[in-house]
Amino acid sequence: MEIVATIPAKSPQESRAMKFLAVYTLGPVLCLAFQDLGSKYGGMDWLTYDYVAWPLMIAPVLMLILFFRNRELIRNTRMGSNFSQTIKIVAAMYLFWNIIGAIGYSFLAVIPVLCCLTILVADWQIKKQART
Repeated sequence: MEIVATIPAKSPQESRAMKFLAVYTLGPVLCLAFQDLGSKYGGMDWLTYDYVAWPLMIAPVLMLILFFRNRELIRNTRMGSNFSQTIKIVAAMYLFWNIIGAIGYSFLAVIPVLCCLTILVADWQIKKQART
């Protein structure tokens, strides 16, 4: 018998949103692991840093779309308080990596930086409006 320590979703909508958020979060991380292991140990020279940079830049844009499609989860804390906290943590993580990417890789990474900042500020604004 296996015991899994998870926080149950408060609604089916939150469960679906959290699954999408998990994919958007883990996809670039798995690309990074595959690129690192493949280029170091597998002799795959075609795995460049572009293989990692683009998923890191695309994920925040997809998260912003997910955020705006699930605004009700943030407005109504009984439905989705876990989603609000999780998307803020992931957005802050991607904000850090995309700032580094904007400085060292491409100025195109400014777009995901703005997406992450939008998620963080809009979450705060939606919660503030819901309280009043």
